[in-house]
Amino acid sequence: MSYDLAVWEGDRPADERTAGCVFNDLYDRYLDGETQEPPSGSIADYVTALLERWCDVTEDKAGTPPWPVGPLIDCASGPLICFRMDWRRAEEASAYAAHVTHVMLVCFDVQQNQLRP
Repeated sequence: MSYDLAVWEGDRPADERTAGCVFNDLYDRYLDGETQEPPSGSIADYVTALLERWCDVTEDKAGTPPWPVGPLIDCASGPLICFRMDWRRAEEASAYAAHVTHVMLVCFDVQQNQLRP
């Protein structure tokens, strides 16, 4: 079982319903198409921050990263990254992932359809 988290550039939506619509639109435009764009600078910096805490699964043979696939940057396109975490490690990893977002990044829990603080 896994836990999905989405992070994107932009202003924080006013509510969860709006956030869900924004996420769906971004996902359709940037991740569901045939070709992906290179990640934006802010998203690339965000992935770098995550990888400072846990290495990429492609670099770790002991299975310590909370995300089961890699490279993690491959989960990003343009202003959006949507990535999975192992359910057993999701509480700690998603809390950290939400914490390292900054003013211009939005963190969204895909399962609960909720904005992360």
